[in-house]
Amino acid sequence: MKKKTNTLLPALAEYFSSYLPDTKGVSQNTITSYEYAFALLFKYINEHKGVPPEKVSFETLSEETLLEYFKWIETERRCSSTTRNLRRTAISSFAKYAMKKNLSEALALCSSISNIPRKRVQKNSEIKYLTKEEIGILLGLPNGTSKTDKRNAVLLSFLYASGARAQELCDLTVNDVYFGGETNIRLMGKGKKTRLITIPDNCAILLKNYMKSIHLDPKNPNDRHRHVFSSQTHEQMSISCVEEIVRKYINIAKSAHPHLFVKSYSPHSFRHSIAVHMLECGESIVVIKAFLGHASIATTAVYASVTPELANKYLRERGKIIPVSEIEQQDKADKLVAALPFLRRVGKK
Repeated sequence: MKKKTNTLLPALAEYFSSYLPDTKGVSQNTITSYEYAFALLFKYINEHKGVPPEKVSFETLSEETLLEYFKWIETERRCSSTTRNLRRTAISSFAKYAMKKNLSEALALCSSISNIPRKRVQKNSEIKYLTKEEIGILLGLPNGTSKTDKRNAVLLSFLYASGARAQELCDLTVNDVYFGGETNIRLMGKGKKTRLITIPDNCAILLKNYMKSIHLDPKNPNDRHRHVFSSQTHEQMSISCVEEIVRKYINIAKSAHPHLFVKSYSPHSFRHSIAVHMLECGESIVVIKAFLGHASIATTAVYASVTPELANKYLRERGKIIPVSEIEQQDKADKLVAALPFLRRVGKK
């Protein structure tokens, strides 16, 4: 009897290497996000179903398995409904591609993922940010002398000081770091949009010393395209690795301070935290929008709802809610360097 060919893996390879970048023309960030969704799916199947990645087939991806996978990323990995929906979108997109390739095995996958609805996301869901006290505790935890401890100390400090997304941190190269009187960082955000931000002196010193300790020299042309943050196995760190590092120190902090760290946190919580703290320090929504690289000020304005004090401050700034289109027209005249005064103040503390 002829052995049945596994068509899933070749289809996935072509989907990521050719279809998404060349045919669809999607951004690298989207491709990375979709790849990560499947990496997690294969990780779950390997650990909980005992099926190694090279053996995963269309038949493996049953509706039951997919439902269990989504439950796993929500419960054990503490992902939000939004993240869960993104993982579902990645699988759904591939299933539709496989159907276009006339792969008969893909019919069941297409049906299964269609039967699993997107989860409703509360627009006014709680913003999970860390207080200044909690941030202070976390940043002081990686205090060992090993290479990994030093890297983790810089990583946590950088997540907070820069407001970078996990993917932006992973993509950071030596070429994106500019040391000087101020330390400027170039971040590549969603839609391949870049922004230049300044990190405070305390974080800049940690970063400079760390790069020197791992022999990354900004003046050396051969180092310019090397990644600043690496794992023990890969030159470029993955989002999964960043999540594991954050989870590790959150758990340590919770054990030592049970009255604090009462929410579930992720790398994105550091980004939320710096936004809230900037508002508390008196920065405007427009400045924070530029610092975080938001496309719309409406996205940034959600931070004003964290406390009544911040809501009142936002209303005092604006006098009334201005239509988003009007604000965005005004924003075009604002430069990213508008964020620098706040960052310089943080560096002096």
